[in-house]
Amino acid sequence: MTLQQQIIQALRVQPAIDVEYEIRRSIDFLKRYAKAHSFVKGFVLGISGGQDSTLVGKLAQLAVNELNEEAQENRYAFYAVRLPYGKQFDEADCNDALAFIQPSTTYTVNIKPAVDASVASLQQAGITISDFTKGNEKARERMKVQFSIAATNSAVVLGSDHAAEAITGFFTKFGDGAADLMPIWRLNKRQGKQLLQALGCPPHLYEKVPTADLEEQKPAQPDEEALGVNYSEIDDYLEGKRVSASAQAIIEGHYLRSMHKRHMPITVFDEFWHE
Repeated sequence: MTLQQQIIQALRVQPAIDVEYEIRRSIDFLKRYAKAHSFVKGFVLGISGGQDSTLVGKLAQLAVNELNEEAQENRYAFYAVRLPYGKQFDEADCNDALAFIQPSTTYTVNIKPAVDASVASLQQAGITISDFTKGNEKARERMKVQFSIAATNSAVVLGSDHAAEAITGFFTKFGDGAADLMPIWRLNKRQGKQLLQALGCPPHLYEKVPTADLEEQKPAQPDEEALGVNYSEIDDYLEGKRVSASAQAIIEGHYLRSMHKRHMPITVFDEFWHE
């Protein structure tokens, strides 16, 4: 078995999907989890205005609507959370995403004071972090906020990571990778777009250039620029198609270097990975 085949098997990506089935699969997954755990009264997700959180947010709200209809009461809720660091450059897209999702409740928490205080505390201890590390601080602060909101509302935190991010490790460890549930983890980027199209999402939310927008020295840097490979090539690879030798080397390099991100904390019973 080639490394490509091993990765596809590990990430459970299908070369083609039945869009309606995958929508139903994600909604039912969320509903089953809520019904299996009596303490769960809702779902929490940070909404950025990008493709992935828009998709997961819509699926979560649809699940909540069905759960409440079945319970014949408003027992469950979806908490959409806006988490800007100061002023968000694509705030209009975030508002459009919320209008599409129509969440039960929306919170806005500005993470800038908390992140800046953390950076200042480190500096007082003689530790100066890089712009990249500060970006990870932002991602982890956002997840911390979401878990606090979840704890307050007897809810669980959703993540928007998908196969195209999982394969490259393009998420912050214990940041956006630290959610309770990952409803679209098996899908690649183009498959996520297909689900949004079927759900009637405004096209500009899934056609926009993807960006994590975490580094201040590289504002709104496109994901594909940071990764050195485009999502179309990553999706082709995940679907078992041939890609260029250079794209394959970059994708597999990302996968091998980021193995630790897709694993629980390593114990004496685990093996180490090597490139």
